[in-house]
Amino acid sequence: MRRKVKNRNIVSPDFKYDSAKVSKFINYVMQRGQKETARKIVYSAFNEIKEKTSAEPMEIFDAALKNTGPMTEVRSRRVGGANYQIPREVRPERRSFLSMKWIIEAAREAKGKPMAEKLADEIILASKNEGKAVKKREDTHKMAEANKAFAHFAW
Repeated sequence: MRRKVKNRNIVSPDFKYDSAKVSKFINYVMQRGQKETARKIVYSAFNEIKEKTSAEPMEIFDAALKNTGPMTEVRSRRVGGANYQIPREVRPERRSFLSMKWIIEAAREAKGKPMAEKLADEIILASKNEGKAVKKREDTHKMAEANKAFAHFAW
């Protein structure tokens, strides 16, 4: 059985939107310790969202996270010499991590535009239940559904 995690690092909220989610998102966008660059990318993406949709960027961002967060995923488990993909429910922290990760990966895969534009486009698409990050969630759910027969191995 898994032990409880005691000393989980609590991220301080960012200074512009006063949100811990945005602060986490900035940390996930960051590469090679360049936090200020990541901050500029995320804030300019949010400004672009505001221009394109004329809606509040935080609402769009929250909708995108909600639409891309998986409810179930498959975990590998070895039983009697065979590996089974067992569907498991996703914890809330992992759900938010996966949704942010998938949005960022989808934005990085797109080529030919600055990162802020790609990120803004992907967040807007995800808030409308479209785009690569939402497709990734759908694929994860399909895998979990296909392996429902092995759910009894989860204990």
